[in-house]
Amino acid sequence: MHQRHFKAFTQRYSVTVQILQTFSRSLHNSVKIGQNGSTHAIMEHRPITLLSLGYALKRFAYRMAGVKVTLETLNFNNLALQRLPVDPYVSDTQREVVGACFARISPTPVKQPALVCVSLPALKLLDIEEDQTKRPEFLEYFSGNKILPGSETAAHCYCGHQFGYFSGQLGDGAAIYLGEIVNQEGERWEVQLKGAGKTPFSRGSDGRKVLRSSIREFLCSEAMYHLGVPTTRAGSCITSETRVIRDIFYDGNAISEKCTLVLRISPTFLRFGSFEIFKSRDLDTGRSGPSVGQTDLLIKLLQYTIETFYPQIWSRYFSDPEKMYLKFYQEVVRRTARLVAHWQCIGWCHGVLNTDNLSIVGVTIDYGPFGFMDRYNPDFVCNSSDDAGRYSYRQQPEMCKWNCLKLAEAIQDVVPLSKTKDYHHLFDEEFQRFYNSLMRKKFGLKKEKPEDSLLFDEFLVTLQKTGADFTNCFRCLSNFPLPNSPDFEERKLETLNQLLSQSSTLAELREINKPPPPNSQLSLLMLMIQNKPHLVPIVKLRMPGLEAEYKKEAILQSLQNTTEEELTEANRGAWLAWMETYTQRLLFEESDVADVVMLGEERRQMMDSVNPRFILRNYVAQRAIDAAEKGDYSEVQKVLKQLESPYTDVSLVDELDTSSSVDHEMGGDHVTASITGARCLASYLTKPPAWASEIRVS
Repeated sequence: MHQRHFKAFTQRYSVTVQILQTFSRSLHNSVKIGQNGSTHAIMEHRPITLLSLGYALKRFAYRMAGVKVTLETLNFNNLALQRLPVDPYVSDTQREVVGACFARISPTPVKQPALVCVSLPALKLLDIEEDQTKRPEFLEYFSGNKILPGSETAAHCYCGHQFGYFSGQLGDGAAIYLGEIVNQEGERWEVQLKGAGKTPFSRGSDGRKVLRSSIREFLCSEAMYHLGVPTTRAGSCITSETRVIRDIFYDGNAISEKCTLVLRISPTFLRFGSFEIFKSRDLDTGRSGPSVGQTDLLIKLLQYTIETFYPQIWSRYFSDPEKMYLKFYQEVVRRTARLVAHWQCIGWCHGVLNTDNLSIVGVTIDYGPFGFMDRYNPDFVCNSSDDAGRYSYRQQPEMCKWNCLKLAEAIQDVVPLSKTKDYHHLFDEEFQRFYNSLMRKKFGLKKEKPEDSLLFDEFLVTLQKTGADFTNCFRCLSNFPLPNSPDFEERKLETLNQLLSQSSTLAELREINKPPPPNSQLSLLMLMIQNKPHLVPIVKLRMPGLEAEYKKEAILQSLQNTTEEELTEANRGAWLAWMETYTQRLLFEESDVADVVMLGEERRQMMDSVNPRFILRNYVAQRAIDAAEKGDYSEVQKVLKQLESPYTDVSLVDELDTSSSVDHEMGGDHVTASITGARCLASYLTKPPAWASEIRVS
């Protein structure tokens, strides 16, 4: 009797699921009809609301019936391809894609796909459980060898300003859109395969990524998420026996490398450059967007973006389009300012902040030559191809603000620049507000004082002066006690010794401030302006990196007659001076507090929740890559596990060791690292090994 009731229950819900699937398909079609047959925004809005209700009912029925989601039953709803125009020509032939936001293309299969690593928390966003990753089909679907049921594959068309100049059409040259999955929580996630082969936007390339760059992107995507930074996610990293030729160092010594694919997950991969396909002819480069002058398409893209990813703005302002576009732009500016403030607070550099690499929803996208700072240096450049220092750590906020201006220019056909310019000041305001808020937490400050920014700046100046490690020094600060703590002097001395241990030795300072190679662009420019000093203002304006080189030269001069003992004493004095300022600020924190011990513990917990112990340093990523290229993927998996808990004191990489002198090859990115052969400690409360500073990524 019980079995019969259970069977009847299952059958009823099976029928319910089928009915709801039919219902959702009919709603799906009504969206298309509304889009094609209606000219009023309200008419387009209603079917999508109904469609969301249909999916909610469908999810409820699935749960009640105990239906398990499999790879074959993922809930695809590819809204972008339904709402935005798609190029009718299906081919990977390089071409200008006119009047369309997407071009249909399929992934190119690979031989013998092999799993490097998966992120189960990221895959759960798609309702993919661990048991599904163990199926052979997982490798087939996420290597591009097979197409998931419900998936529609395409490549996105966008343009971009690259290193300050408009480059015209760019597009997804190595990434392929698989579709959008609405999960059981009602969240919509766009999924991509990066490294999936040629597209119409590959610009003569093969559309492939190799193991090096794929591991870096996979690990950093997940590292940033667990650090609390808005970011795209990475679900899987799959390599293969299909190979491509890469000349890593551009020296004629090409090698064969394994094609590798990363499953990328994001609410959307639309970016500032998505709106630049309408740009008119650029005066500097002579290039224009492929859909120049197509204002109707610009309006369609804006309305789709706002309705789907900024629904509160849509629902409130859809009857007043210009006001809606202005509110949308205002929110994009704010999100971008908060995002770069977060990067600054963790000492992270993107490396290529072109307009095609900034997300329209304010998440970190496109992990290429990124880098976390080891020693603090405001002129830190993580991309060795960026000789000008355009995208240095110091420059990142200004570059993101500049990109926001380019976005305003991209939509000026529907909202005048005279109106969007009123919102440009919001970037500085939002950046400073968010930056100061995060920094107060990093320093353990609950109260606000206007002069707090001076305390932060003095700390950073001391970091630079002593050549100290950015991440480790912040982590040390939670050990600094409140002034009225019973063990104040003892713990203050302990913190001082920790900070000194993070400071650079004389040899390290000389190494990191050495002049550029004789034949490099920077060295040649320096030689030129020595002979023609009147060019200095012009060159410095175009090449911020040149000024950084002059600073390094001055530091080298000052170190000429310095001994190790003198340097240590100078570092001690610098840290003691800052600690005195910090002590006075903490006295204000203690005022009107009855229980100093409890406040101290709350402060420590707050600081340890925002000052990571573990970050994806280049040398840690490189060790994982070295092992993976020998067929051992366990190091990638170990590092991933550690990065999922960046604020804990439990190290999972202490067993990592250094090997003897080798050339490192990193990423879609090119890396050279010289290892001294001396054993280095992997513990994150010690300084990185000497060879870490020699890693180059481009």
